[in-house]
Amino acid sequence: MAYRVPVIELLTSPTPNGRKVSVALEELELPYTVRPIDLGKSEQKEPWFLALNPNGRIPVIIDHDADDLALFESGAILVYLAEKTGRLLPAAGKERAVVMQWLMFQMGGVGPMMGQANVFTRYAPEKIPFAIERYQRESRRLFTVLETRLGQVEYLAGEYSIADIANWCWVKTYAWSGLDIDGLPNLQRWLDAIGNRPAAARGVVIPANPEEAASVASVGRTLLV
Repeated sequence: MAYRVPVIELLTSPTPNGRKVSVALEELELPYTVRPIDLGKSEQKEPWFLALNPNGRIPVIIDHDADDLALFESGAILVYLAEKTGRLLPAAGKERAVVMQWLMFQMGGVGPMMGQANVFTRYAPEKIPFAIERYQRESRRLFTVLETRLGQVEYLAGEYSIADIANWCWVKTYAWSGLDIDGLPNLQRWLDAIGNRPAAARGVVIPANPEEAASVASVGRTLLV
Protein backbone atom coordinates (compact mmCIF):
# COMPACT_ATOMS: atom_id res chain seq x y z
CA MET A 1 0.00 0.00 0.00
CA ALA A 2 1.42 3.38 -1.02
CA TYR A 3 0.81 6.42 1.15
CA ARG A 4 0.85 9.91 -0.33
CA VAL A 5 0.62 11.83 2.93
CA PRO A 6 2.34 11.23 6.27
CA VAL A 7 0.57 8.65 8.39
CA ILE A 8 3.26 8.07 11.02
CA GLU A 9 4.21 10.67 13.61
CA LEU A 10 7.62 9.95 15.13
CA LEU A 11 8.57 11.39 18.52
CA THR A 12 12.29 10.91 18.80
CA SER A 13 15.77 12.16 19.67
CA PRO A 14 19.21 11.69 18.10
CA THR A 15 20.02 8.41 19.87
CA PRO A 16 20.59 4.91 18.46
CA ASN A 17 17.17 3.73 19.64
CA GLY A 18 15.46 6.72 18.08
CA ARG A 19 17.33 6.37 14.83
CA LYS A 20 16.40 2.72 14.46
CA VAL A 21 12.89 3.94 13.72
CA SER A 22 13.79 6.80 11.38
CA VAL A 23 16.05 4.47 9.38
CA ALA A 24 13.25 1.90 9.16
CA LEU A 25 10.74 4.53 8.07
CA GLU A 26 13.08 5.66 5.32
CA GLU A 27 13.78 2.10 4.20
CA LEU A 28 10.08 1.24 4.20
CA GLU A 29 9.22 4.43 2.32
CA LEU A 30 6.52 5.42 4.78
CA PRO A 31 5.91 9.18 4.83
CA TYR A 32 6.18 10.51 8.36
CA THR A 33 6.52 13.60 10.46
CA VAL A 34 9.05 14.09 13.21
CA ARG A 35 8.62 15.77 16.56
CA PRO A 36 12.07 16.09 18.19
CA ILE A 37 12.01 15.44 21.93
CA ASP A 38 14.49 17.41 24.03
CA LEU A 39 15.98 14.89 26.45
CA GLY A 40 18.11 17.58 28.07
CA LYS A 41 14.94 19.32 29.20
CA SER A 42 13.33 16.01 30.23
CA GLU A 43 10.52 16.55 27.77
CA GLN A 44 10.03 12.76 27.72
CA LYS A 45 8.97 12.95 31.38
CA GLU A 46 6.22 15.50 30.85
CA PRO A 47 2.62 14.34 31.42
CA TRP A 48 1.62 14.58 27.77
CA PHE A 49 4.49 12.30 26.75
CA LEU A 50 3.92 9.85 29.59
CA ALA A 51 0.36 9.49 28.33
CA LEU A 52 1.92 8.04 25.15
CA ASN A 53 4.69 6.06 26.85
CA PRO A 54 4.39 5.57 30.61
CA ASN A 55 8.04 4.51 30.67
CA GLY A 56 9.12 8.01 29.61
CA ARG A 57 11.50 6.97 26.84
CA ILE A 58 11.87 7.69 23.15
CA PRO A 59 11.02 6.67 20.49
CA VAL A 60 7.25 6.68 20.20
CA ILE A 61 5.19 6.51 17.04
CA ILE A 62 1.58 7.49 16.48
CA ASP A 63 -0.03 5.77 13.51
CA HIS A 64 -2.76 8.05 12.24
CA ASP A 65 -3.74 5.31 9.80
CA ALA A 66 -4.66 3.00 12.69
CA ASP A 67 -6.96 5.01 14.95
CA ASP A 68 -4.01 7.03 16.28
CA LEU A 69 -2.30 4.00 17.75
CA ALA A 70 0.58 5.12 20.02
CA LEU A 71 3.39 2.58 20.25
CA PHE A 72 6.61 2.60 22.24
CA GLU A 73 9.70 0.35 22.54
CA SER A 74 11.90 0.55 19.46
CA GLY A 75 11.92 -3.19 18.78
CA ALA A 76 8.14 -3.39 18.89
CA ILE A 77 7.93 -0.36 16.59
CA LEU A 78 10.26 -1.97 14.05
CA VAL A 79 8.19 -5.15 13.98
CA TYR A 80 4.97 -3.15 13.66
CA LEU A 81 6.25 -1.05 10.76
CA ALA A 82 7.66 -4.07 8.96
CA GLU A 83 4.37 -5.91 9.30
CA LYS A 84 2.44 -2.85 8.21
CA THR A 85 4.35 -2.68 4.96
CA GLY A 86 5.14 -6.37 4.45
CA ARG A 87 8.85 -5.62 4.13
CA LEU A 88 12.10 -6.30 6.03
CA LEU A 89 10.50 -9.10 8.10
CA PRO A 90 9.30 -12.42 6.68
CA ALA A 91 5.69 -13.23 7.43
CA ALA A 92 6.30 -16.62 9.05
CA GLY A 93 8.54 -19.61 9.47
CA LYS A 94 12.26 -20.06 9.95
CA GLU A 95 13.18 -16.86 8.13
CA ARG A 96 11.03 -14.75 10.45
CA ALA A 97 12.41 -16.50 13.53
CA VAL A 98 15.98 -15.75 12.50
CA VAL A 99 15.21 -12.05 12.03
CA MET A 100 13.54 -11.93 15.45
CA GLN A 101 16.51 -13.72 17.00
CA TRP A 102 19.00 -11.10 15.84
CA LEU A 103 16.63 -8.25 16.66
CA MET A 104 16.40 -9.55 20.22
CA PHE A 105 20.20 -9.89 20.29
CA GLN A 106 20.36 -6.13 19.87
CA MET A 107 17.51 -5.37 22.25
CA GLY A 108 18.85 -7.58 25.05
CA GLY A 109 22.58 -7.34 24.47
CA VAL A 110 24.16 -4.79 22.15
CA GLY A 111 21.96 -1.85 23.17
CA PRO A 112 22.05 -2.33 26.94
CA MET A 113 25.79 -3.10 27.08
CA MET A 114 26.81 -0.21 24.83
CA GLY A 115 24.40 2.03 26.71
CA GLN A 116 26.06 1.21 30.01
CA ALA A 117 29.49 1.69 28.45
CA ASN A 118 28.33 5.16 27.41
CA VAL A 119 27.07 5.96 30.91
CA PHE A 120 30.28 5.01 32.69
CA THR A 121 32.65 6.28 30.00
CA ARG A 122 30.93 9.56 29.20
CA TYR A 123 28.45 10.64 31.85
CA ALA A 124 29.23 9.20 35.28
CA PRO A 125 30.42 11.91 37.69
CA GLU A 126 33.07 9.50 38.94
CA LYS A 127 35.19 7.32 36.67
CA ILE A 128 34.86 3.71 37.82
CA PRO A 129 37.45 1.65 35.94
CA PHE A 130 35.81 -1.68 36.79
CA ALA A 131 32.46 -0.60 35.34
CA ILE A 132 34.00 0.99 32.24
CA GLU A 133 36.09 -2.11 31.51
CA ARG A 134 33.23 -4.49 32.24
CA TYR A 135 30.77 -2.90 29.79
CA GLN A 136 33.34 -2.17 27.11
CA ARG A 137 34.61 -5.75 27.30
CA GLU A 138 31.11 -7.19 27.00
CA SER A 139 30.23 -4.86 24.13
CA ARG A 140 33.36 -5.94 22.29
CA ARG A 141 32.49 -9.60 22.92
CA LEU A 142 29.07 -9.02 21.34
CA PHE A 143 30.84 -7.45 18.36
CA THR A 144 32.78 -10.70 17.92
CA VAL A 145 29.50 -12.62 17.87
CA LEU A 146 28.31 -10.35 15.05
CA GLU A 147 31.69 -10.74 13.33
CA THR A 148 31.33 -14.53 13.29
CA ARG A 149 27.79 -14.39 11.97
CA LEU A 150 28.67 -11.86 9.29
CA GLY A 151 31.45 -14.13 8.10
CA GLN A 152 28.72 -16.63 7.19
CA VAL A 153 26.04 -14.37 5.68
CA GLU A 154 25.82 -10.97 4.04
CA TYR A 155 23.27 -9.66 6.54
CA LEU A 156 22.35 -10.97 9.97
CA ALA A 157 19.33 -12.98 8.83
CA GLY A 158 20.65 -13.58 5.33
CA GLU A 159 18.57 -10.88 3.70
CA TYR A 160 18.60 -7.25 4.85
CA SER A 161 16.03 -6.81 7.62
CA ILE A 162 14.98 -4.85 10.67
CA ALA A 163 17.55 -6.88 12.62
CA ASP A 164 20.32 -5.20 10.65
CA ILE A 165 18.79 -1.77 11.17
CA ALA A 166 18.55 -2.26 14.93
CA ASN A 167 22.09 -3.54 15.38
CA TRP A 168 23.66 -1.12 12.91
CA CYS A 169 22.26 1.99 14.60
CA TRP A 170 24.04 0.95 17.78
CA VAL A 171 27.24 -0.64 16.49
CA LYS A 172 28.09 2.33 14.25
CA THR A 173 28.46 4.45 17.41
CA TYR A 174 31.22 2.20 18.78
CA ALA A 175 33.77 5.02 19.15
CA TRP A 176 31.42 6.98 21.42
CA SER A 177 31.41 3.97 23.75
CA GLY A 178 35.21 3.89 23.80
CA LEU A 179 35.33 0.81 21.57
CA ASP A 180 37.06 -0.13 18.35
CA ILE A 181 36.38 -2.66 15.61
CA ASP A 182 40.00 -3.51 14.84
CA GLY A 183 40.34 -7.07 13.62
CA LEU A 184 36.64 -7.37 12.76
CA PRO A 185 36.60 -7.12 8.94
CA ASN A 186 33.19 -8.70 8.47
CA LEU A 187 31.64 -6.25 10.89
CA GLN A 188 33.34 -3.34 9.10
CA ARG A 189 32.09 -4.60 5.73
CA TRP A 190 28.53 -4.78 7.09
CA LEU A 191 28.73 -1.32 8.68
CA ASP A 192 29.89 0.14 5.39
CA ALA A 193 27.29 -1.72 3.32
CA ILE A 194 24.40 -0.39 5.37
CA GLY A 195 25.91 3.07 5.65
CA ASN A 196 26.00 3.22 1.86
CA ARG A 197 22.27 2.58 1.59
CA PRO A 198 20.62 5.93 0.76
CA ALA A 199 17.66 5.32 3.07
CA ALA A 200 19.89 4.41 6.01
CA ALA A 201 22.06 7.46 5.37
CA ARG A 202 18.98 9.68 5.47
CA GLY A 203 17.37 8.10 8.49
CA VAL A 204 20.43 7.98 10.71
CA VAL A 205 20.66 11.77 10.91
CA ILE A 206 16.99 12.32 11.86
CA PRO A 207 16.72 14.34 13.96
CA ALA A 208 20.15 15.85 13.48
CA ASN A 209 22.53 16.84 16.24
CA PRO A 210 23.75 20.44 15.98
CA GLU A 211 27.04 19.10 14.57
CA GLU A 212 25.19 17.11 11.94
CA ALA A 213 22.65 19.72 10.97
CA ALA A 214 25.10 21.74 8.86
CA SER A 215 25.87 18.72 6.70
CA VAL A 216 22.33 17.43 6.26
CA ALA A 217 21.00 18.68 2.95
CA SER A 218 17.74 16.74 2.95
CA VAL A 219 15.59 14.67 5.28
CA GLY A 220 13.98 12.61 2.54
CA ARG A 221 10.31 11.96 3.20
CA THR A 222 10.43 13.60 6.61
CA LEU A 223 8.49 16.68 7.67
CA LEU A 224 9.88 18.32 10.81
CA VAL A 225 7.17 19.74 13.04
